[in-house]
Amino acid sequence: MEPIVAKGARLSSVVASVRVLKCFSEVEPEIGISSLAKRLSLAKSTVHRLAVTLTSEGLLEQNPQTGRYRLGINLFVMGALVRRRLDVSNMSQPFLHALRERTGETIHLAVLNETNVLYLFNLESREAIRMRSYIGTLKPAFCTSEGRALVAFGGDDLIKQVLQSPLIARTPQTKIEPTKLIKAFAEVRVAGYAIDDEESEEGMRGIGAPLRDISGKVIASIGIGGPSQRLTLRRLRSLTPVLLSTAEAISTQLGYRA
Repeated sequence: MEPIVAKGARLSSVVASVRVLKCFSEVEPEIGISSLAKRLSLAKSTVHRLAVTLTSEGLLEQNPQTGRYRLGINLFVMGALVRRRLDVSNMSQPFLHALRERTGETIHLAVLNETNVLYLFNLESREAIRMRSYIGTLKPAFCTSEGRALVAFGGDDLIKQVLQSPLIARTPQTKIEPTKLIKAFAEVRVAGYAIDDEESEEGMRGIGAPLRDISGKVIASIGIGGPSQRLTLRRLRSLTPVLLSTAEAISTQLGYRA
């Protein structure tokens, strides 16, 4: 039976752990327990316990020669994930500007955040009636064109995770039946792009395509969106070539070779 730990105690341990990690810098890459304890105004035993825990998780490592601690390799791995997102956003922007000029519609750049899609960058259409978009917005991946483009190429485990998440209809057109969604993901893999036919927002349609990194892994997606009165399904499909060519150009910049 696990010991009962108060919620406040757990929270203070998390805060203390973060404060430990923040002590390290380029100027001081290695710090001993005594220095950490003094800087944080904590008992040595407390800091030692935190350091041991952080080391076991790969967030810190101990120099065997000096006994001092330094940041661990797992922080580099997590930082690389953030850097990759920033690289995708920065590298994609010229292509996305060109895509908006060619289509006249709102353009999105998105990544997965668990079973949601997170919008990293957007360019709104200059039309009076247009799809509104905000950086940092989260939407369910299963019903958006950008999200489907990511999930479809993310493997069976990701699809299973998405299907086990709450599938709540956002509009009367939203597909929430697992069998229909499995079929939709399969169609995306064959076609190379995904369509959102008023499934995430009433009166709005979109089309999305995946972006691949140097390893061929799908790491982001781009999308075109707009009002259904202007973006008919026929018009949407006519934008497929320019969307796919843009996705291919960005993927090439990211190091992907088909």
